[in-house]
Amino acid sequence: MGTDPSPLRVLDLTDELAYQSARLLVGLGADVVRIEPGADLDPAAAVHWHAGKRWVEVSGEDGLDELARGADIILESGPAARLRGLRADDSTSRWPHAVHVVVTPFGLTGPRRDWVGDDLVLASAGGMTWLGGRPDGQPKPPPREQALQTAGAQAAIGALLGLVSGRGQLVDISVQEAVAATLETAALAWIHAGRFPVRNGGVYEHVAHRIFAAADGYVAGGYSGSDRMWTDLLAWLVERGEAGDLAEERWNDAAFRWRGRPHVDGLVQRFVARWPAADLAREARARALPWAEVVPPQQLPANPQLRDRGFLVTVTGDGLPEGGVVDVGFPWTRLPRPLVLEAIREVPRTERPWRHPKPRGRSASAKSRALQGVRVLDLTWVLAGPYVTKQLGEHGADIVKVESKHRPDPTRFAPSMHLRPGDDPDDSGYFLNFNRNKRSVALNLRTGEGRHLLRGLVPHCDVVVENYSPGVLARWGMDYASLRELNPEVILVSMAGVGQTGPWHRAVTFADTLAAMSGLSSETRDPGGPPQGLTFGLGDMVAANAAVLATLDLLAQGRGGQVDLSQLEAMAATMGPAVLEPVLGGGVPDPRTAAYPNRSPSAVPHGVYPAAGDDRWVAVSVTDEVQWRALTGLVALPCRDGGLAARRAHEDAIDTALAAWTRTTDAWELAALLQAKGVPAAVVATGQDLVESDEQLAARGFYPVLEHPLAGPVRHEGIVLRLAATPGALTAPAPLLGRHTRQVLHELLGLGADELDVLAAKGVTE
Repeated sequence: MGTDPSPLRVLDLTDELAYQSARLLVGLGADVVRIEPGADLDPAAAVHWHAGKRWVEVSGEDGLDELARGADIILESGPAARLRGLRADDSTSRWPHAVHVVVTPFGLTGPRRDWVGDDLVLASAGGMTWLGGRPDGQPKPPPREQALQTAGAQAAIGALLGLVSGRGQLVDISVQEAVAATLETAALAWIHAGRFPVRNGGVYEHVAHRIFAAADGYVAGGYSGSDRMWTDLLAWLVERGEAGDLAEERWNDAAFRWRGRPHVDGLVQRFVARWPAADLAREARARALPWAEVVPPQQLPANPQLRDRGFLVTVTGDGLPEGGVVDVGFPWTRLPRPLVLEAIREVPRTERPWRHPKPRGRSASAKSRALQGVRVLDLTWVLAGPYVTKQLGEHGADIVKVESKHRPDPTRFAPSMHLRPGDDPDDSGYFLNFNRNKRSVALNLRTGEGRHLLRGLVPHCDVVVENYSPGVLARWGMDYASLRELNPEVILVSMAGVGQTGPWHRAVTFADTLAAMSGLSSETRDPGGPPQGLTFGLGDMVAANAAVLATLDLLAQGRGGQVDLSQLEAMAATMGPAVLEPVLGGGVPDPRTAAYPNRSPSAVPHGVYPAAGDDRWVAVSVTDEVQWRALTGLVALPCRDGGLAARRAHEDAIDTALAAWTRTTDAWELAALLQAKGVPAAVVATGQDLVESDEQLAARGFYPVLEHPLAGPVRHEGIVLRLAATPGALTAPAPLLGRHTRQVLHELLGLGADELDVLAAKGVTE
């Protein structure tokens, strides 16, 4: 691919399951055409999801086929029974020339192929709902339909993988699996330790981060990561006379500090409570400490970092205020910033959207996997960066991971992230999952020779991915300009927390601080309550998906380039129409209450309901009258013949009666019974449920086993994107530290055994 400069042609047949996929491709400059304008959405949602697109009315299936013939990519989503693009056998696309991406609730195969669901049901089936909420309340998913947006991002990635493969093919995506691959430790803790995280109101289980109450609001932060995160915070506490006994030597031991976390958190809370939230966040940024104010998403247009980098977009068009409206932008775009988009517009009937269909070039040689022949130099650690290279490796890229005991990755070395019994850094459960399909090269980058060897690898790599602080690569002579001298076609993907430029560019961020800055944490609060935050690194994985998409975009074009990815922008881009709602309206008032935090403006009932057993729940969502009649055929509920407005008026009584019915029955039985009648429902799955009890995930082989030299046979989270012609694969377990040093340095740099022995003796390769 990569020689055609014209925009990608994308036929958008998505519903809410994958709106995000088409929006992301708009951000990459694609020409996206729908066959309806999204008139069923409220004004803010319609502008957010469909700005920058066109729509055309088609006449029957022949008209749809004619339109599809001009498309490079066809995005389709919805219940499997309603798809229009599959042949009668349901296994092949009727448009085989294109990359045809199909997003369904549970995938195109398996016993639950025909089950249906919305964000709540699918976040529950995939394990995300279980992680949210207060310990004394209902589980709840992250706000702003993060389950569906995760699936949408995967669909966009799948589309570009298909392009890079050079082959038209069907891409099967299960929303449940997209969610199950985005839980950080929820299933991994069960796989490696026989336990699973439980909801706790927003306190991270494996890193010492959480939301704290400030004098006038809330901040997110903590003291995990490198030793400096603790020592510099402690110095700040001492300066302010707030350290208590934390200055005693015993608290310098990370394991002791972890065991005493409630005491440490108590003193940190006392310190934070004396500060206005914005002032504390500003001072923390100056000290390069990972703290951030919890802000509502409506304040994003005023964020100086986002404004400086031109992240925000302006949407103009009929029916919008003069001068347009401001919305969140895209996590990465090759279009000029700041970007102006036009609201979705109709193609006149006298015109064809794609007048001269021009097939793009196909691969000259067949590939077994989409990224076969691509080599990636992996300079990342923790979660966001390794999640990028994990996905590239699944689809055939050769991942050369550079690491060292002198810069220990917390996911190898930190006790709280080990997950397995013991403390050997080579069998950390966290590290094993996110670093499979990689080769490990140990280089001590504190030495000149180590950095020289690192630069020597660049000419042999197509992509370099790094998540160092801004300026680190430049100090090593490896900024983008220097890398281009070594390899003119190299792609450099930099994943700083807030980007390489802007007034906050030196800010240190963790997943929780990014969620706080982006507006997501603010929306985790129950009505009348404090924000709860998240207990897993969703922001890291959202940013990773954006980085994968940016990488594939450049690979599909066949050119090098620099990707300055801001993890904050990636997270802010998932806030949906939140910024537009105050201006354009966002439907009916928020129906949620403290007792029922999962209610929805567009569905009644919509929530999680108690099932038989301790802390067992089933998610149920009724989005139309057919589903309501089916539900009331199973259980007597108030307002049997009413529409949405009537059900809304009786919502308390409906929820009470439905909960009384569900609480005596097994959650798995309830979900199966409801789905058999066409009612969206799913067990609110724990990590144990996903790995051991979910028959759909088992049937689709979502937790494959790899044999690790120390840990033995280990289950891993599976591959989300199922490409029919170039399927991904898990081919190797995570490497031991430095396992491939000699192999790679000999293979790529031609170093002999004697030279390698000298480097090892000097400590360069450790």
